[in-house]
Amino acid sequence: MARTRLYLVRHGEQDPASGHAPDGGLSQLGREQADRLGRRLRTVPFSAIHHSPLARAAQTADIVAGHLPQVPRHGCDFVLDRTPVPSAGQRGRYPDRWLAWLDGVPDDERDEDAKALQAAVEHFGVAGDTDRHELLITHNFVIGWFVRHMLDAPVWRWIGLNQDNCAITIVQWDSDRPPTLVSFNDTGHL
Repeated sequence: MARTRLYLVRHGEQDPASGHAPDGGLSQLGREQADRLGRRLRTVPFSAIHHSPLARAAQTADIVAGHLPQVPRHGCDFVLDRTPVPSAGQRGRYPDRWLAWLDGVPDDERDEDAKALQAAVEHFGVAGDTDRHELLITHNFVIGWFVRHMLDAPVWRWIGLNQDNCAITIVQWDSDRPPTLVSFNDTGHL
């Protein structure tokens, strides 16, 4: 039986002085969170670190990689900051109370009908011939989408699955059983 285990991590705290701009980097606390995360994960046999190209995720990956010097890392568009929004024909699948908020999602974050997020799950969520551990340093809604997928929950249920900065969520695919949520929002190292 081959197993794929993904460690999904939200980037460290963004510098509040950036006004949550897409290119905003980490705060001092965010750098400390990333260092603690790296120390926690240093014994995991990762084959790769995939990180969002946005500054806060790339900086988190830089710090974590200092504890995992042999693990290759790269910016990865599959884990870019995205917000699933329903197309006009799919709005009925979301509770009415969320529609106005979803309508306000900025264009550069919109992922209509979660097509890009579904592609990310399909890309990473496969069990190969050998065991694989990969680290994905990403954003809150991306992690929420993976968790929603693992639980086979309704498409809107990523909403409210909030991940703390540098917390660890682990999802797993085995070659002979359904996907599994191993842990969610583990902050024991913080």
